[in-house]
Amino acid sequence: MFSNVRSCLARVPSCVSSRTALTAALCRHQHRTVSSESAPVKVLYDGLCPICVTEIRFLQFLQRNKPRKVDFIDISQQGYDGGKYKDVSYDMAMEEMHVIDEKDEVHRGVPAFAVMYSAVGLGWLGRFMMWPPVRPFMDKSYAIFARNRLKWTGRAEMCTTGRCEKKKH
Repeated sequence: MFSNVRSCLARVPSCVSSRTALTAALCRHQHRTVSSESAPVKVLYDGLCPICVTEIRFLQFLQRNKPRKVDFIDISQQGYDGGKYKDVSYDMAMEEMHVIDEKDEVHRGVPAFAVMYSAVGLGWLGRFMMWPPVRPFMDKSYAIFARNRLKWTGRAEMCTTGRCEKKKH
């Protein structure tokens, strides 16, 4: 069983053709065809969240040689308009991670991370997060993080008005 898992994690698109249900479950979410004309993946993130910004900078570093593969959209910018991003409002994007894939489909929570990681070359990590034995733990952990991230980053007071604002000294 574990050799099938290792084999699936090692092979990115070809793992879908594997015959076992386990590897199919691992790979089903991540399999997508990308043409040279496909729209970039759009990652909606909170640019005032220090944890979020650290991760986004790492992902930007990973995709530095793949221009236009991923667009990172900072929802904290004054001009953010959810209408441009499949009607994902500021409030929705603040509740949990949202990613819009190449097919213009919106993914939220853990599946959003899986799509985002796949787009920057970390598909193995996205598949691992979506693996049925791991997925419940990932969902529970992310729900706790999403619910508490403002408090844990010292921003709870800044976000009481419905829109977070940088503190003015």
